[in-house]
Amino acid sequence: MTGFILRRLAQLLPVLLIASLGIWAMIYAVPGSPVAVIVGENATPEQIREVTVRLGLDRPLLVQYGSWLAAAAQGDLGHSIQNREPVLGLILARLPATLQLGLAAVLVGLLVGVPVALASALRPGGWLDAVLSGWSALALGVPTFWLGILLILLFAVELHWLPSASSYVPFTEAPLAALRNIALPATTLGLYVSGIFARFLRAALLGELQADYVRTARSKGLKEWQVVGSHVMRNAMLPFVTIVGLMLASFVGGTVVTEAVFTYPGLGRLLIQAIGTRDYPLIQGCILLILVLYMAINLAVDVLYAYIDPRIDIG
Repeated sequence: MTGFILRRLAQLLPVLLIASLGIWAMIYAVPGSPVAVIVGENATPEQIREVTVRLGLDRPLLVQYGSWLAAAAQGDLGHSIQNREPVLGLILARLPATLQLGLAAVLVGLLVGVPVALASALRPGGWLDAVLSGWSALALGVPTFWLGILLILLFAVELHWLPSASSYVPFTEAPLAALRNIALPATTLGLYVSGIFARFLRAALLGELQADYVRTARSKGLKEWQVVGSHVMRNAMLPFVTIVGLMLASFVGGTVVTEAVFTYPGLGRLLIQAIGTRDYPLIQGCILLILVLYMAINLAVDVLYAYIDPRIDIG
């Protein structure tokens, strides 16, 4: 397993290098410059020159990229232009909130989507399948910001059960307070993603239920729950795990709209604030960390493949 992980990391390294070059070059692709943001509109040529030299923007481009990449590899992503604080510290302060929201949303999506997919796939073509398929389409079609506002109006304004503005409370410190604050945004995202989970898992289950090994298992006298639970579900999990990993990665990348609706202090809001203030080091740091998290989640999905399907060669 260790060799398999090392090979996958070696394959991801060129992707990370190419992506890091694009992230660094972004500073030259967008209008304006960090120098103009720092010195302001009425700066003198001497002030502009001093800031340019201090930021190293007077050096050759390859030298600038090499210095930035070497510093990033050591965890130094520079300092925020607006806050004057280390970029890595600002990101790490928001990352736990984003991870907690993403995991909670995926859990809600699984709790809703998996039973829907099972009930729909085991009785295809019936009225229950039609109702559940319609519900999946509705979950995908409803905008998350609209659903979030409706949940706020119901549970926060009318019933006063949950707060309308969600703050980050670590689950390990205060579980009940964490659940109260994360319930509405996690439900909003979870209901949306449950429609995706239900559709993909239903399609995978229908394909597996028509396989020859299912008829063989039934002919041996196995009960239906044994056939589905021990054989069909395991084979249907491969494509489904991919979708779950992609959804979790997208949530970690920042659910900007949902975080804005609930004023949740996640990584997505931090990135939008950095873009609004043209805080280039913070923008670069956020995107780079999101890329690394995407790659880490993809690696975890590949490792899960090896455990789910023993036919995959990890030697």
